[in-house]
Amino acid sequence: MARTRTAVNRTVLGAVGFSLFLAGSWLTATDPAFADRLPTWWPAAGTGTVLLDRDRLAQLRGEGWWTPTVMAASIGLAVLLAIWSLGQSRSGRARPLALPSPGCTVRPQALAEALATRVTALPGIARSRARVLPRRGQRLEVRLRVWLEPDTPPDAVLPALRTATAEADRTATPYTAHTRVRLSTTPHRTRHVR
Repeated sequence: MARTRTAVNRTVLGAVGFSLFLAGSWLTATDPAFADRLPTWWPAAGTGTVLLDRDRLAQLRGEGWWTPTVMAASIGLAVLLAIWSLGQSRSGRARPLALPSPGCTVRPQALAEALATRVTALPGIARSRARVLPRRGQRLEVRLRVWLEPDTPPDAVLPALRTATAEADRTATPYTAHTRVRLSTTPHRTRHVR
């Protein structure tokens, strides 16, 4: 779902950007300073021209199809943008995960908090943050962000970190967890002299 949302967002953003680029390019051609530099095949627009003058707009309004078409296009665009906006503002609340015991569930946020607490307790780790995202089927995507203590090499914490993530994978049964770990270092705190 997140990949689909990202693809739709990028497509909409690209289409809007491309439309604005084309409109800006066409409007730039009306400036006399740029009009001389454009190729001969470029559609030239005279200075002070508009897309629809009053006479042409009055003629279009007289047509029987013009008003319903404009109304339908405006309403359709407004509905599409409203649906898209609601899809963006939808809370990321994940559904509870069913456990092997009948009637038992657990929230993904609770699993994430337990994993973050377990990882933070490991030696050499300053703090951690975890996210558990349910995917289709019986898959979980676990994103683990770990900040190391200053002067702690990553290879010193990797075995304990691997053990903690393996425990989390076993705990998530019957789900299959795919874990991504991102390591960062905590900078040294510089003492200030007053």
